[in-house]
Amino acid sequence: MGFYNDVILPRLCQLSMRNKRLVPYRERVIGGAQGCVLEIGVGSGMNLPFYGYGVHEILALDPASQLIDMAREAPYRRELPVRFLAASAEDIPLEDQSVDTVVTTWTLCTIPQAGAALCEMRRVLRPSGRLLFVEHGLAPDESVRRWQNWLTPAWRRISGGCHLNRPIRAMIEAGGFRLDRLQTGYMPGPKPMTYMYEGSARPK
Repeated sequence: MGFYNDVILPRLCQLSMRNKRLVPYRERVIGGAQGCVLEIGVGSGMNLPFYGYGVHEILALDPASQLIDMAREAPYRRELPVRFLAASAEDIPLEDQSVDTVVTTWTLCTIPQAGAALCEMRRVLRPSGRLLFVEHGLAPDESVRRWQNWLTPAWRRISGGCHLNRPIRAMIEAGGFRLDRLQTGYMPGPKPMTYMYEGSARPK
């Protein structure tokens, strides 16, 4: 799996994230970012062009060096400082209460210890800061949930650890956040893969 994980999978991730149906989600979520931003799972840098002038620094974190190399070449405002961090979300190499905004887009599904990662996000956020997110996860319909639970063991082996059935709202609240806003619903596509959670939260 070394060649697949190191070469093929990063390209597949980049291709899947180019879906034009994801653009409105990116625009809404990234558009709310302010100040010093920590992006969890920057991937190949698909979000970087969406950051506005209210952002003065981006800390772009990803454990995959191959994706970070791709993100360095992504188009974005070159006057905007971007510092790339090759690190795990479960052990963020930043000081307590050092960022204004944490952004996650289709990332919590793949983090092995997502609960620990959310606790780390809360640790590095300032008390007035916000977590901005859009994630896919556990659907409310029992028939779709059955498919999600059945598909996830095989799906995560070929998709870089992606879980189709994570209860995103419950995870965020258990990580020490209170939700300010949450919108949910299916986007076009296969229902087991397309139930979206979009919103913002603050540290409790």
